[in-house]
Amino acid sequence: MSMDKPASTRQLKVAREIQKDLAEIIRAKGMAAFGGAMVTVSEVRVSPDLSVAKVYVSIFPTGKQEAVMGLLNDNLRALRGELGRQVARQLRIVPELVLYLDTSLDYAAHIEELLKP
Repeated sequence: MSMDKPASTRQLKVAREIQKDLAEIIRAKGMAAFGGAMVTVSEVRVSPDLSVAKVYVSIFPTGKQEAVMGLLNDNLRALRGELGRQVARQLRIVPELVLYLDTSLDYAAHIEELLKP
């Protein structure tokens, strides 16, 4: 369990805004941009100084996760640039984006499979 102090209201608001805007940017690109995979921004956590945003994405189907994470990472600068245009009025500095694969859905599906009679 992490001993980090809880996120401030500002951190939570910025994280929600980034999650909403990034989800919209990714949705606007369409599934074709990601090889037919559906990409969802499941969570965003922002550092206390608002300089880094950890972005958790889930990718379906799971067989395309590695390829899609590669595409997302290759386009990180462009994503951050588009995000910057969206949040320009709310934030002075657009946080550095760090992408993580959210595997919680995979884990839930695995548990569900194990529990089947």
